[in-house]
Amino acid sequence: MGDKLLVSTRKGFFEVDRVAGRWQIGATHFLGDNVSIALADQRDGRRYVALDHGHFGVKLHRSNADGWEEIAAPQYPAKPEGHTEHDMWGRPLEWTTARIWALVPGGSDEPGTLWCGTLPGGLFRSRDHGTSWEIVEALWRHPKRTMWMGGGADLPGLHSVIVDQHNSRRVFIAVSTGGIWLTEDGGESWSQRGEGMRADHVPPELTHDPIAQDVHRLVQCPAAPDRMWVQHHNGIFVSNDEARTFTEIDPARVVSTFGFGVAVHPRDPDTAWFVPEIKDEKRIPSDGKLVVTRTRDGGKTFETLTEGLPQSHAYDVVYRHALALDDSGTRLAIGSTTGGLWVSENQGDSWSTVSHTLPPIYAVTFA
Repeated sequence: MGDKLLVSTRKGFFEVDRVAGRWQIGATHFLGDNVSIALADQRDGRRYVALDHGHFGVKLHRSNADGWEEIAAPQYPAKPEGHTEHDMWGRPLEWTTARIWALVPGGSDEPGTLWCGTLPGGLFRSRDHGTSWEIVEALWRHPKRTMWMGGGADLPGLHSVIVDQHNSRRVFIAVSTGGIWLTEDGGESWSQRGEGMRADHVPPELTHDPIAQDVHRLVQCPAAPDRMWVQHHNGIFVSNDEARTFTEIDPARVVSTFGFGVAVHPRDPDTAWFVPEIKDEKRIPSDGKLVVTRTRDGGKTFETLTEGLPQSHAYDVVYRHALALDDSGTRLAIGSTTGGLWVSENQGDSWSTVSHTLPPIYAVTFA
C-alpha cells in the first residue's frame, strides 16, 4: 500500500506520510510557488515537479541526491512564418507552454521515457529522464488539432496520458475539449476514439462528434485494459473496447453527472470512484455536501460515500488529478480547492481529515 502522498498546491509541494497509522504532513518544497502537478517515477525513484511562475513561465524540477535540480521544460516549436491560429474566443493562440498538466512515466520497455501533456494541447516526450523534451509533431500538426477548444482554462488542455506498460508505442491521450486519441506507433500517427460520448454544450450537429467531447479525465484498468472510464463535462461514460465506443451511465443513478476526477480499481474494472459537482458556472458540491461516489458493478448502481467528509457548507472542488488511488486499490485520497485533504483506508467507506488549511490543491498522487 502507498504510505506517502505527494500533494501539488497553489503555494507549494507537500509530502504527506503515514506514520503509526496516521497521516501527517512531512517535508515541504517550493513553498509559495504554484505547483501544477508532480510525478513519482516508480521505475527509478525520481520525482518531478512542474511549477507555473506566471510571468516567468513554466519550470520543471527533478529530484537528485542533493534535493532538486531544474531541468528543461517542454518548449513549443516556432510558428511557421505567416501562420495564424486562434483560441475559442478568437484571440491569437500562442505556441507557448502555458501549463504542464500531465506527467507520466513511459512503459517498462523504455526506462528513461517520460510523457508530458500541456496547455495549449501539446504532447511532449523525453527519452532522458526529462533532461530534454521533444514535441510529438504528428499530433501537434494533425489537421484536427486546430479544432480543439478550451474549457474552464480557455486553452485546450492535454491532461490524461495512458501508456501501455508493456508496449510504450501504444499511448492514449485525452484533451479538454478535443476527445480521446490513440497512437500505436510511438506517436507517428494518431486515430480518434470515443464514439458514443455526448456533448450537450456544443452545436447540435457536433453533439456526438468524438472531437467535440470535453473529456475531464480518462482512466484505464491495468488488469483489464479494454475497460476505460471517462468523467465527462456532462456525463460518466464507460468503454469495454479500449475507448473505441462508450456507453453513457444513466444520470438517474448518480448524484451528478458533472465532475473532474475518476479512479478505477487496478484489478477490478467494475469498481470506480468519482467526485460529483454542480456544473457549469457554479462548480460546487451538490447541496453543500462533499461526497465520493463508487460503483462496484460497472455502473449499474452507485453508492454515495460520506463518512468523514464535510456535509454542511462544503464548497470543495476536487480537480481531475486530485483524486488518487494507490496500487493496492484500497487507499484513496482527495484534495480540494479549499485546501482540504482526506484519505480513506477502506476504498472510500470512511475518510479521515489530514488537513483543511493547505493551499488550493491541484493534484495528489501516492508515491
